[in-house]
Amino acid sequence: MKSKFIALTVFLSIFSSSCNTVDDLLTFTISNNTSIKIQSTSPINLPSEIITPEVTTNSSAEFENNKTKASLVKDVKIKSLKLSITDPSDKTFTFLKSVHLYISTSNSDEIELAYADNINVSSNTIDLICTDQKLDQYIKADSYKIRTKVTLKETLTKDVTVKADMKFRVTADPF
Repeated sequence: MKSKFIALTVFLSIFSSSCNTVDDLLTFTISNNTSIKIQSTSPINLPSEIITPEVTTNSSAEFENNKTKASLVKDVKIKSLKLSITDPSDKTFTFLKSVHLYISTSNSDEIELAYADNINVSSNTIDLICTDQKLDQYIKADSYKIRTKVTLKETLTKDVTVKADMKFRVTADPF
């Protein structure tokens, strides 16, 4: 009985580690970023929208580096989205009540990417709550658009530039 238990334990540990190895080979991260400028003229307690320039993806190069291609991508999800104030350098997110980021392409509908409501931080970085949306068609595209909706809780005396660092988890078959 004891030898069967040992054999089963060894089998399960080998099986478990081989599954993790296969999963690691098929899963990787793509990083992109964009800048968002929040105007000092934005109204308080009312949502205002900010359209950023199109984000050019480097997905085909990333797919190739990870020994796959767009047609073999099975699943893309947002892994993390971090906002950092880049200008003015001493500004914190105390002015921000909420922020919602949306993604779209010319061939796909807009969907929510990440958000934060009731923001109560006094640092110059914030991690947003990522949605569980399937993002394959957005990351496979040559570029995508990010629209940001912010609600301020205090008046800005100066424009604030925020960098959005996005990390996408990609699962694909190898070629």
